[in-house]
Order: sequence, then structure tokens, then C-alpha cells
Amino acid sequence: MFRQLKKAAGLAAAILATTTMISTAQADAYPEKAITLVVPYGAGGASDLAGRALAETARNYTDGQPIVVVNKTGNGGMNGARFVTEQKPDGYTLLLSRVGMALYPAVYADSPVGWDDYTFLGILESTPMILAVNANSDVKTIDDLIAKIKDSDGATTYAASGPTAIDGFSVQALLSDLDLDPLTASTLVPYKGGSALAAALLGGHVDFLAIAAGSLMPHIEAGKMRPLMVYSPKRMEALPDVPTAKELGYAQAGQVGGWSGLYAPKGLPEDVVAKWTDVLGNVSTNEQWLDLAEKRGSISVIGDEDPSAYVKSQFELYNGMAQKFGYIQ
Repeated sequence: MFRQLKKAAGLAAAILATTTMISTAQADAYPEKAITLVVPYGAGGASDLAGRALAETARNYTDGQPIVVVNKTGNGGMNGARFVTEQKPDGYTLLLSRVGMALYPAVYADSPVGWDDYTFLGILESTPMILAVNANSDVKTIDDLIAKIKDSDGATTYAASGPTAIDGFSVQALLSDLDLDPLTASTLVPYKGGSALAAALLGGHVDFLAIAAGSLMPHIEAGKMRPLMVYSPKRMEALPDVPTAKELGYAQAGQVGGWSGLYAPKGLPEDVVAKWTDVLGNVSTNEQWLDLAEKRGSISVIGDEDPSAYVKSQFELYNGMAQKFGYIQ
């Protein structure tokens, strides 16, 4: 009997050792195949550019495995976000997240994905937004614009993707900071996508807007638009003379801004999380990544924020404004 028990114990130990070796080998092997990076918005926009820049630079640190960018659009980015959360948490399907992943569930109680239904791998970049007018406008400064808005009795117009999109909140937060009604002090004219929004301002169809720098900088540099204020933690190097909302004392507008992050399905194994921590650490100092970020008007912030805490704070910011502005009760 003793010999049988000893034999069984030896067999169990061998199985355990083999299983441990296989598990360790699997952990060390990640990634063994191509990684899919889902961008939940259309091609050519700020999120797509960020996703492709990450894929191009991070592949240098994924042991020879490519990162394939796939655009899955619709429902304010939630279609792509939901797709990722439904995938196996093995590190082979990731999400290029944007502020919308925190903003949408902050505004819509029936959001298909919660703000925290992910494994947070990192915040990648800050994408400043710029309040701008057409270069032919009689508005020269932020004070001129404020005066024009106050005198217009709601007749001034601004372009945005929608009232509860980030570019809608960018203007409404400013109006609220000025003690104006954020929904009626100026009139929102909806357009789809950064290029359409920029075209509306260039064509004189709206008086002003506040959207991602990446969509406006080429027109500003060409002298076709005039920047009045930036939504950014600090002044943009490309626009050193343009003040930030924060330094001008706008409490809500000073917290508004675009950003990109990297998410995975909830329950991602610790070894895969550790791999991506290492990958992103390398990306943060990669000259190509930094150069591409600068070209699209973004600021790399990899490693600067605790991703979970940061996303929670963004959810709370927009949820608070949505309640204050009357979008939710």
C-alpha cells in the first residue's frame, strides 16, 4: 500500500512539474502570433493615427510578432469596445481606447460597456484640443469670442460631433465656466468626424469649434485658422503663445481633453500585463513614437498616469457634467 501511495505521489508531482513547465513556457512565449489592435473609430482620425503609430513602434518589442490594426466603428466607439471585451483575455485582441470609452458610459446608463470593463494597460498620449476660429473672423482673442457669444443671444454657432461627444463637452464646459447656459448660449451644428468639423469652420458654416489638435494644426500652420485657447495640461510647443483653459482659470474646461489608452479584455493574465508594461516602457522612449506623436499634435504620457485611476477620474468628470447640464437625472 505504501509503495502504491508513494508511486501515486511521485506521478502527481511529475504531472505538477510538467504543468508548471508548460505554463511557464506559455507565459514566456507570449506573443506567439499576430496581435489585433482594435481602433473603435474610423480611418484617418485621431484614434486611428494613434493606433497605427503604436502598432508601428510597439512591434519592435513584441518578439517579431506583428500588430494588426482593425477599425471597428459605430455607436460612439462602443461597437469596437464591446467587441474587445467579448474576446478571450489572452493578449491577442487589444483596444486603442479614447476618452469616449469613459465618456459614453458616463452619459448613457444603458452603455453596452462600462468604463471599468477592461484590463487597463496604460495611458498612451494626451491629445490637446484647440478652440479656434476662421482666420478671416473678426474674433482675435478668447475674450473677443466670449463677448461675441454673450452678445449673440444663442446665435453664434459651433461645430461638434454631438452634444455629449468630447468636442461638444469642450465648448459646453467653457460656457458653463462662464456661467452661461451650456445648451443654449451658443448653437451646436453637428458634423461627423474631425475633417468634416474642420471643413465647416474653413467654409464659414460655423463661428468656432474646439476639437482635436491633429485635425486643426495643418490649417493653423497654413494660416487658415486662428487658435484662441488649448485644452491641455500645459501649452503646446507648436503654439507657445496660445493660453490653456487651465491657466485662464476655467475649472471644467481645464479638465477636458482627448487621450488615447491601451486596454485589454478583463482578466488578462499577469504575465501578459507585465509584457505590455515592458513593451510600453520601451515605446515611451522610442524616437519614432515621440516623433509621430508630435506630428499629430499629441503629447506622449506613457507611464505618467495610473491608468485605472485616471480613467475613473475622467468617467466622474463627464458624469458630473452630464448631470449638471441635464443630460441625465
